[in-house]
Amino acid sequence: MQNTATPTHCPYCALQCGMNLTPAADGTVEVTERADFPVNRGALCGKGRTAPAVLSSRVRLTSPLVRSGDGTLVPATWDEALDRIARHLARTREEHGADALGVFGGGGLTNEKAYALGKFARVVLGTSQIDYNGRFCMSSAAAAGTKAFGLDRGLPFPLEDIPRTGCVILVGSNLAETMPPSLRFFSELKENGGTLIVVDPRRTKTAEQADLHLAPRPGTDLALALGLLHLVVAGGRVDESYVEERTAGWEEARAAAMAHWPEQVERITGVSVPELREAVRLFCEPEHAMVLTARGPEQQAKGTDTVGAWINLCLATGRAGRPLSGYGCLTGQGNGQGGREHGQKADQLPGYRKLTDPAARRHVAEVWGVDPDSLPGPGRSAYELLDALGTDIRSLLLMGSNPVVSAPRAAHVEQRLRSLDFLAVCDVVLSETAALADVVLPVTQWAEETGTTTSLEGRVLLRRRAITPPDGVRSDLEVLHELAARLGVEKGFPTEAEEVFEELRRASAGGLADYSGITYRRLAQENGVFWPCPAREEAGEAEHPGTARLFLDRFATEDGRARFVPVSHRPSAEEPDDEYPVLLTTGRVVAQYQSGAQTRRVDELNAAAPGPFVELHPRLAARLGAAEGDPVAVVSRRGRAVAPARITTGIRPDTVFMPFHWPGEGRANTLTNPALDPTSRMPEFKVCAVRVEAVTR
Repeated sequence: MQNTATPTHCPYCALQCGMNLTPAADGTVEVTERADFPVNRGALCGKGRTAPAVLSSRVRLTSPLVRSGDGTLVPATWDEALDRIARHLARTREEHGADALGVFGGGGLTNEKAYALGKFARVVLGTSQIDYNGRFCMSSAAAAGTKAFGLDRGLPFPLEDIPRTGCVILVGSNLAETMPPSLRFFSELKENGGTLIVVDPRRTKTAEQADLHLAPRPGTDLALALGLLHLVVAGGRVDESYVEERTAGWEEARAAAMAHWPEQVERITGVSVPELREAVRLFCEPEHAMVLTARGPEQQAKGTDTVGAWINLCLATGRAGRPLSGYGCLTGQGNGQGGREHGQKADQLPGYRKLTDPAARRHVAEVWGVDPDSLPGPGRSAYELLDALGTDIRSLLLMGSNPVVSAPRAAHVEQRLRSLDFLAVCDVVLSETAALADVVLPVTQWAEETGTTTSLEGRVLLRRRAITPPDGVRSDLEVLHELAARLGVEKGFPTEAEEVFEELRRASAGGLADYSGITYRRLAQENGVFWPCPAREEAGEAEHPGTARLFLDRFATEDGRARFVPVSHRPSAEEPDDEYPVLLTTGRVVAQYQSGAQTRRVDELNAAAPGPFVELHPRLAARLGAAEGDPVAVVSRRGRAVAPARITTGIRPDTVFMPFHWPGEGRANTLTNPALDPTSRMPEFKVCAVRVEAVTR
């Protein structure tokens, strides 16, 4: 173990806050302030401060586990475990074909792991059936951004621009709980005279900071955005010269918006016409403004269109591709951005290349040393892949994800996992999904390995190894190396992260997400490098500085113009009725993270957030006869969840809220709807019809 502090980054959300790790005398690791990193300037939330707790052998896996004859998981050697995985994968491929093999990744994997996993699926297994849980994070925003701008990057500008703009509309994000250190940018915005508008059906801790809080009915964000654009047009606030010079498709988008008049939008959303007019005034009066979306508008079966409507608002007012203005998406998972850029996503190759593009296939195949025709085509999206388990897909290799808790219609997904012929899981802890596996491999985590991640800003960062992993634990890169060798591919899967990154640089070169000019040397010296960052080939030519701000000169479309996409409001996939009269929306709490597989093993975090709850309005509680803390049941067409009531006027009377971090009786995703967005294939996590019942115990 080193004796000095190691600069690194938090293992959790996409802020990737900077921190120092210092070994303590008792063998533990202390988190200390790293004030030089501009995103958090030393500040950390409780999850970041307590992250070293998961390094303890008390809570994490330290030996491979295999399913014994009596059905229990028992310790095994690495050779036994790897041989069993390779044997089953080979047998499945021989008996059922390559596409009977599935691979499911995670948005917490480093760029190197994500790249190697995508390569392993397509080169070693030959399967098209690979996707990852990042599909559940920001795929709708990615699809909308690509349609409009020709390129998707979570934020096309650094967070430091937020305090200097004039107004921010924050749609469906509770940053005070999901990314607490980021809230300072919005506090500074207000201190500088700017305004904050928060769109959320709940009066969250973030909404309490807003100058204007709009609380639409869940699933109506699309109508809200269209209503605002209608008022922009009617009020003569369109930036006509910008629209003419830098965009295309305005007339069709304008006509679609004008069909959504304010009184109609008020009836749909519950947001009053005066509130709509005030939002337009606050957004349009300053010289600069931004719209930032998160999971609220994105996790809908119309999420791509919803985000597209907010982008249209930015384009019509000239608030994109200009300094201190623009549209951005607040990516959630630690490496949700990089995870899809480099090959985990079903339809993409490294560098954000399309799997259906012959030139892209040739480029990547050359780097990989294979025939382009040998690469499979696009496969199923995340939920569709999980839904096919046990039928078309017979064996699954899963890394860094816990779909038993995190997937929509989770009870069904759990059944599909149980129906597999074979399941292998690589994880740090024995998650609810790992507990179902035939083989579980214990792998290294953030402080025990070196690798890169890409933050929500598009800033590529270096996480450094600070401590030695426990005996019995190996890296995911070692796992893929060993499995590839056992399956007949001896070369092409290095175990050193920097060597993998060097290949990733070549594979991404010339792509939209070009990392070819980024090196470990640069990352060790700089506070990250923004992509795209192409390599410069001429001798003596200065290194590309990276691209902190996109689209200032042109958009990434063929003609350099942004595209308006005409969209119209439509109902959610599941609307309330007499049997299910209430809407459910889901989200996170500050002390837990995603499926909770790691944070639920930290005593301090469990003390702050010990279990699930159902947030409901006093009027709904009175109809049920439920008091604070009483158990209530939330029932949808997919199942039933029970948790204590939390009664608050901060939620709409027609809506209930549940956090999704817990398994078991209070599992929120038992209830959620897997209806998919037709473009992004994002499930509709954020809105479904339920009924709420009192529980007598």
